Amino acid sequence: MKATRDDRGRPTLVVLVIGATGTFGERLVRHLAREPGLRIVPAARRPAPLLALAASLGLRDTLAIDRATIDAATLRERCIDLVIDASGPFLRQSPSVVVAAIEAGAHYLDLADGRDFVTDIGRFDAAARRAGVAVVSGASSTPALSHAVVDTLCADWRRIDTLGATICPSNRQRVGLAVVRSILSTVGRPVRVFDQGRWTTSRGWSRTRRFRFPGIGRRYASLVETPDLDLFVSRYRPTTSATFEAGLGLPVEHLALAAIGTLVRLGLPRSAAPLARPLHALGNRLRHFGVDVGVMEVRAEGLDARGSPTRARWRLRASGESGPHVPTLAALALTRHLRDGTLGPAPDTRASGAETTDRFGGARPCVGLLTLDDFADDLARLGVTTSTDVRTEVADPGVGEAPPRPSPAAPSAATPS
Repeated sequence: MKATRDDRGRPTLVVLVIGATGTFGERLVRHLAREPGLRIVPAARRPAPLLALAASLGLRDTLAIDRATIDAATLRERCIDLVIDASGPFLRQSPSVVVAAIEAGAHYLDLADGRDFVTDIGRFDAAARRAGVAVVSGASSTPALSHAVVDTLCADWRRIDTLGATICPSNRQRVGLAVVRSILSTVGRPVRVFDQGRWTTSRGWSRTRRFRFPGIGRRYASLVETPDLDLFVSRYRPTTSATFEAGLGLPVEHLALAAIGTLVRLGLPRSAAPLARPLHALGNRLRHFGVDVGVMEVRAEGLDARGSPTRARWRLRASGESGPHVPTLAALALTRHLRDGTLGPAPDTRASGAETTDRFGGARPCVGLLTLDDFADDLARLGVTTSTDVRTEVADPGVGEAPPRPSPAAPSAATPS
């Protein structure tokens, strides 16, 4: 770590945020700018909005650059300690920023939710360990927050049978063109899913269902491709299924996208990605309709510590203004840990002995590094509310003697087959 110091001689962590003027990047920069012990260097392609953001926060340094051209020399020249990539999308994204950060001896975080990008990050583990840096992918709602929730819901369970998560943002939330492209790239395309105890293939934005969220009403949700489709299985070993869904704020938008997915499945067209610009424009025109509330839900079924059949559900509710901040909170929490030298595996209450390592070096998805406590204060500050509901049945006499299930482990770079 470089011994960078502020004007008063105090050590600081120099943080480069790529995509600093984007939907999530700007929010993350604003959160980080309030943190002591950090010097933030926002980076983006267009100088004008970058300079405007820096001026509004009193930041002195900026870097106008495309993520594809960032190299180790630039990072060393700027004395960067931590690189956060919030640019996206991360589907079929080049890992050039990861490589540059490791070569420069800088830590690396990203807000990626691309399935392959996040689950394959372990291939950089050896290089990151040699460099003595942390490389963490997926510091966002999935998989960071979703796994922190499951770790809490199922802390002492003997067995997990099913896992599921659903995210439905507010319709008032403005999203960038890159986010729309990311969603459309998998609509109607094959998606591997663990279902009925085996790996099978379904289609992106299929399995559409209608569900009720207390205080909000009914929403639609469909299957989407995220890292959790693999990581839920590799970490928690559910016996039956693991799913991840997303929904749009307006039913007409959601069902229209499901219909497009059907056409893609039939080869008419081969991909929905070329529709990104017109659908992005249409979505902006419809932003003033629908409920101004975003929701997230995580569900689990299995056997609790006594062997009793149990259903657990965690819900998050955020206003349209607060909702877009939630995907940035994992990166904010990890940055604090790096600044304080406390980044390490979160205590595992299910294992016979909790991990005590207080430092982490290497490359891994953002699972097992954060607990719900790492999110609690920021969620409260944003006015985001959460609730947990656990329902347990009487255990069968024979079931209570089931052996404890294995504790979650960091997933390997290999994808389950």
